[in-house]
Amino acid sequence: MPDGKKPGKVTVLTVYRYLPGTNCKKCGFASCMVFASKLLTKEVKIEDCPPLLEPKYKDKLEGLRELLKPILETKETGVRVDPDKCTGCGNCVVVCPANVAADPQIGRGLATTSDEVVLRVEDGVIQIIKLEKCRRFPPHGLDCRVCEQYCYTGAIEVF
Repeated sequence: MPDGKKPGKVTVLTVYRYLPGTNCKKCGFASCMVFASKLLTKEVKIEDCPPLLEPKYKDKLEGLRELLKPILETKETGVRVDPDKCTGCGNCVVVCPANVAADPQIGRGLATTSDEVVLRVEDGVIQIIKLEKCRRFPPHGLDCRVCEQYCYTGAIEVF
């Protein structure tokens, strides 16, 4: 932290303390506090704050990079299924590249019983079988959202 203390949990206020605090709006937001919240949700980059790149804020910039390093390097890999919205259409199963790679018959629209797939329809509802096979997980770390994009009911949420 700017005062030399190590923070516990990273909060918006913790991030804010590393920012210039000028509320100059050069980042496109009304205040440094708003910018801090956007940094935590990875909606902006540290470099989107022009004053922070000035030499007089060098220590704050270095501290902020260190503070946010674990957050900024984390890949989002979550997938949620809302069974109440799912109709069991199987669109997500068929379009999932990891599913097709694990069981090529899926690409032809045929059902699968493989336990090596990400998604499978069971009892009329999509089930997550092996999420670690998803292309969003390491070593791939890709920003794949195909299942979510082809889910016309909004039952799948990728985060």
